[in-house]
Amino acid sequence: MTEWESRPGRPAMAHLSRPVPPGHLAGWGAEHRSWLADGLARYGAVLVRGLDLPDAAALEQVARAVAGPPMAEREGFARRHPLGGAVLSSLDWPPDQPMCMHHEMSATRCYPRLLAVACFAAPEEGGVTGVADGQAVLAALPQDLRQRFAGSGWILDRCFHRLVGLPWEQAFGTADRAETERYAEANDIELTWDGDLLRTRQRRAAVVRHPATGAEVWFNQVAFLNEWSMDRNVREYLVMQFGPAGLPFNTRYGDGGAIGADEIDAINDTYERHTLREPWRKGDLMLIDNIRMAHSREPYRGRREIGLVFGDPVPSPDCPPAAGADLAAGSGAGRD
Repeated sequence: MTEWESRPGRPAMAHLSRPVPPGHLAGWGAEHRSWLADGLARYGAVLVRGLDLPDAAALEQVARAVAGPPMAEREGFARRHPLGGAVLSSLDWPPDQPMCMHHEMSATRCYPRLLAVACFAAPEEGGVTGVADGQAVLAALPQDLRQRFAGSGWILDRCFHRLVGLPWEQAFGTADRAETERYAEANDIELTWDGDLLRTRQRRAAVVRHPATGAEVWFNQVAFLNEWSMDRNVREYLVMQFGPAGLPFNTRYGDGGAIGADEIDAINDTYERHTLREPWRKGDLMLIDNIRMAHSREPYRGRREIGLVFGDPVPSPDCPPAAGADLAAGSGAGRD
């Protein structure tokens, strides 16, 4: 099979000599499942070019063959659009604003290990889906920040406003308050109602052990969902409208302490130093180990259509926190 090509600053890639006809994609995925899995185990994310996936139906065929039945998104924070079957669009996000590094559904109790992503329309400029290795990011974070998050985890606070963000009915997949409350109780989410306004809080591990390798990885949405990663004008508008405690989402240290702008900058700067980039081409397939690798989306111009399938669900007990004494002490980890 084609060898993986790994170059500095770019994700591992394989170039196929000819496209696979749509009717043969499921068979291609099944036949090359081990090859793809080996690439993911080695690199964390791989890009297959030349497969020429034309649409959502083609992506779903490959995703099912590689990862089995897809899983649904829960606790979303921005709108996606169904593209057909189990394939969802990328998040509704202003094209001129970057989307910070994050791991999909890392605030939930069951998250996808595999993301199957395809490009159906490449933008004129920008729009890269960058990836960064959570093991390398963890080792490179400032030691005091790493220790505090390893010991305390992180907190996600949400306020489900009607006109901003995702309504709670969509985030939890039901318009039934009682069912939402049962879901929250089962998933360790504190929930309060203020009339029609729903507020939630959940505490999660910021560092976990990879279920296959046991390696400690930085796995969270601490920076992505923090107020200091927002566009300045957007943040000021939201604070003016709802107050500091009413932002649609925000993050804190797991001990309840506020995270400063300089600390969010340190996290995002560390991500930037470890980001791998390759501009999309129409028909590309990228597979991402969602636990090991964070991903982002860069600003772009022109039409961009990306499809996504969540696969291989991992319950959090199978991916335990890594807040032991060795990590809390910072042994074996680099320092800025």
